[in-house]
Amino acid sequence: MLGNATPAFRFLGLQIYAFLCLRFTMIIGLLNQKGGVGKTTLSLNLAAHYAATLGKRVLLVDADPQGSAQAWSNAREEPPLFPVIGMAKPSLHRDLPDMAKDYDVTVIDGAPRVSELGRAAILASDFVLIPVQPSPFDVWATDEIVRLIQEAQQFKPDIRAAFAINRRIVNTAIGRDVMEAFAGLPFPVLPQVIGQRVIFAETAARGLTVAEAAPKSEAAREIAALANAILNPSEGSLS
Repeated sequence: MLGNATPAFRFLGLQIYAFLCLRFTMIIGLLNQKGGVGKTTLSLNLAAHYAATLGKRVLLVDADPQGSAQAWSNAREEPPLFPVIGMAKPSLHRDLPDMAKDYDVTVIDGAPRVSELGRAAILASDFVLIPVQPSPFDVWATDEIVRLIQEAQQFKPDIRAAFAINRRIVNTAIGRDVMEAFAGLPFPVLPQVIGQRVIFAETAARGLTVAEAAPKSEAAREIAALANAILNPSEGSLS
């Protein structure tokens, strides 16, 4: 099963094997080697929905050397909904499982480029969400992250993955060319789409999320739908 894996994945996979039966939490990794797709915004808002709306114990792991999620946490004046810790290191897959067992949901804000950090985040995850903007160029740029996930699945066959369309211009349809670009990819596209909304930037600047600042807004409803689809595959297209 592991014969076709690269040496890096073979080494990492053997190191995490002993941890797989020790945790009872779901670890969700948000990854895409292309920057500017709204990965951190989604990470924070998904984590906030799980914590504030569903009442789950949530940990957010900032695995991006840029530290955007930590900067958001530092800008926050309200009591924290969930802890934000920095773990931008290749040993993430070894170090995180022991921490994650104390939480119901752990969300990883991954690095925006393919590296050992990305490999470690994938191996640490139960579910990998790949945010993409509704553009064929964004879809075409996912080849490398798809390859890395498929390699990781040789060690953890139960890793699930899906694309999430983010920053769709409100009141516009997703073009046929975009959906055709998804057609040849091995992971599904979740039907729960996140629109391009100013409220995401406005709340982030204050260290808040839409679940807190505008819980009845369309933005909050979209985040809730996406979050629930991840935890409950029958509600999305993951079953």
